Amino acid sequence: MITALLHASLLVSDLERARGFYEGVLGLSPNLTRPNMRFDGVWYDVGAGQIHLICLPNPDPVAGRPEHGGRDRHTALGVADLERMKARISAAGLPFSLSRSGRPALFVRDPDGNALELVQN
Repeated sequence: MITALLHASLLVSDLERARGFYEGVLGLSPNLTRPNMRFDGVWYDVGAGQIHLICLPNPDPVAGRPEHGGRDRHTALGVADLERMKARISAAGLPFSLSRSGRPALFVRDPDGNALELVQN
């Protein structure tokens, strides 16, 4: 029986650029317990789970993905204040789209095209 989602791994091509998004825009802090691996990366604690950024070549095309991240594979994250997150994303000059279901949520892509859903919780 599955009991928890432990982490989501996202491929990135430029770790410093990705960290600028995840730390600078989303406000996450790196987990310093990541072991030494054969590739660069960073882990972020998100509630009881984690996001693992993995700096490796992406086998999936980034071009041609839907403009609205809700129509693409995506990772959903809960946020305490969606309006504040909208302001941070807007201040960074990043495009986003609101949930089309009417829920208090938005979709944004990281610099490598990974879609994130940010949901008010």
